[in-house]
Amino acid sequence: QAQLVESGGGLVQAGGSLRLSCAASGRTFSTYVMGWFRQAPGKEREFVAGISWNIGSSYYADSVKGRFTISRDNAKNTVYLQMNSLKAEDPAVYYCAADLATIVVVPNPVEYDYWGQGTQVTVSS
Repeated sequence: QAQLVESGGGLVQAGGSLRLSCAASGRTFSTYVMGWFRQAPGKEREFVAGISWNIGSSYYADSVKGRFTISRDNAKNTVYLQMNSLKAEDPAVYYCAADLATIVVVPNPVEYDYWGQGTQVTVSS
């Protein structure tokens, strides 16, 4: 059974940085789109960033563009989210997800087939 496990969340001061990791197991995700989403209390889950494994294209939500960077290590079956210049609006549970049906990044969470359990990111002012 395929599994995604996030790590790296925590508490950071505004303006600080965190790097989230998502380790995939149970199958090879090297040909699938991987995405990061986040969900704050009382809000819908929203797309943050996505990367197409085989062609390396990455896409970002406007709210994180220029601050967050998604990357992947195919050999380790792991995807990362480097988050810099964290702001008060960034706190949420961050989820890693895999879309097995396409090689093109899509921002709609319903398109994704596997999800991790989430990791909490908290930003203090």
